[in-house]
Amino acid sequence: MDKFAYWTVQVLKYPTYLFFQRRHMCHAMLLETVAAVPGMVGGMLLHFKSLRRFEQSGGWIKALLEEAENERMHLMTFVEIAKPQWYERALVFAVQGVFFNAYFLAYLASPKLAHRIVGYLEEEAVNSYSEFLKDLDNGSFENVPAPAIAIDYWRLPPNSTLRDVVFVIRADEAHHRDLNHYASDIQCQGQELRYTPAPIGYH
Repeated sequence: MDKFAYWTVQVLKYPTYLFFQRRHMCHAMLLETVAAVPGMVGGMLLHFKSLRRFEQSGGWIKALLEEAENERMHLMTFVEIAKPQWYERALVFAVQGVFFNAYFLAYLASPKLAHRIVGYLEEEAVNSYSEFLKDLDNGSFENVPAPAIAIDYWRLPPNSTLRDVVFVIRADEAHHRDLNHYASDIQCQGQELRYTPAPIGYH
């Protein structure tokens, strides 16, 4: 299962890296469009499962919905900075529609596989933002002021820059990576998520 999840992500990764190369803003918007889907899908399905079975979720509904909201704020932040063109918005719309349906079916079929795939996706997101930070540090990308939406959401100092925003977003992605690998590990051991409390919190 792990190998299948890993190579699924690798197959998805290379076309996007070839297409975007060092265009970090466009790449980030596409990443965040995809990344905002799994938490919402997983949280929704666990929510309905909880209602059907009259049982608690162990905090996993909240954790996954928090993940989805956090990823949405990443996207809103990059939209404020990049001001995407209509064709970039169309790409986001198309990718989100395809990925939502694919992930929904994957989660119904095998939640542990779905969480593992997201864990590997988040690993790639961490790597991508690390490259973004390198380009900001060496001057290849302009370190513009942080938008107000980011300063408010992450409680950053008023004089924060894009580098500060990318740094905290990378930390969020690392948290999502660990959360989803943890969820998959629990289920690979034959246990239900509700018996193991979910780690919650970002800042």
